[in-house]
Amino acid sequence: MKTVKQVSDMTGISVRSLHYYDEIGLLKPSEVTEAGYRLYDDEALKTLQQILFFKELDIPLKDVKEIMDSPYFNKMEALENQKKLLLVKRKRLDDLIELINKTLKGESTMSFKEFDMSEYYKVLEDFKTENEDKVIKMYGSIEKYNERIEKIKTKEEKIAKMAIKEHGSIKKFAEIIKKNFDSDMFALSEQIEKFKNDCLEDNHPKLKELFNKLVSDLSKDPTSMEIQEIAGEITTTAKKDYEVFSTEIGDDLWYSNVQLYLVYPQWIELVDKKYGNGAAKFIGEALKFYLEDKLPKSVILYKCLTADLSKDPSSKEIQQIVEEIVAETKKSSDFLKVEMGENYWGYTAEQYISSPIYEKVMDKKYGSGAAKFIGKALKFYAENTKK
Repeated sequence: MKTVKQVSDMTGISVRSLHYYDEIGLLKPSEVTEAGYRLYDDEALKTLQQILFFKELDIPLKDVKEIMDSPYFNKMEALENQKKLLLVKRKRLDDLIELINKTLKGESTMSFKEFDMSEYYKVLEDFKTENEDKVIKMYGSIEKYNERIEKIKTKEEKIAKMAIKEHGSIKKFAEIIKKNFDSDMFALSEQIEKFKNDCLEDNHPKLKELFNKLVSDLSKDPTSMEIQEIAGEITTTAKKDYEVFSTEIGDDLWYSNVQLYLVYPQWIELVDKKYGNGAAKFIGEALKFYLEDKLPKSVILYKCLTADLSKDPSSKEIQQIVEEIVAETKKSSDFLKVEMGENYWGYTAEQYISSPIYEKVMDKKYGSGAAKFIGKALKFYAENTKK
């Protein structure tokens, strides 16, 4: 057993802080003597060590207590996560030290003034403080949300550049993120997550029956009449029983959900684990084929835009399609109450033109050169349209 003074000397934590930890129920002493002295055993010291790891990651004590009091708290898992985050933090510190060394040597270094992300991080922290229940629903726990923030910090420069290009400044970017936190986007995301969980956990009897029937023989042709009838029933049932898929943008949301089975690795892994290897691809192809003549307007517009890549992206015909795409996108953002950046289309155009990921995805979907064609069409629109 160690006294408060001994623990303080060992850890560098002040006696006053240890008393405070006791008061808020974060770290109770193992024993209190008749004279009122607090004593701590090895188990208590291990708990204190874990608290200090959280503290090193700048996680508020209130959140630390919530995390450690949770019945789902796993010490070893928490240590693994803390290790990952501390390694991320160490890399950031190493980068800063390297920058300082270059400056001391007289090497040219960039100014970070324009990349001050403090306002953006404040928005993220305020959202966590004011919406704990929502954060836990969306990310699983406060700890996972904090982990996400740390990951964002590792891409700070990239995000800052994006924010300035799309929104004009970090300040405007932070303001829009704050507004978008109050949008309907998160409510719809929760409903989509409920649908996905219901499918995985067999909470919807009809969908359980239909999905089991759909994947009963993965050697069948997903475009066959038999399979398409089941795909149709699944689509109809989902749109009838889940409001999120019957809203003004429900068709787009359902189409995006279908794409998960074909392109989203985590979802593919979960579905294959439930139904067997290759099940996700089979389901995705069956549902996608069913939607071929029932595609959302936004998808149809992009197909029209890329139907002939030999055309001039700045032509009147192509620009009319772009205007429809812009109008459709605005309709969705208005419905969700999500605000876009003042240079949204200019920034998006740049991504289509220069991003290897965009090129890989869009060229595979619409043909070689499709990404750059879309980018040039959007760029012309952005440069020739008044804000």
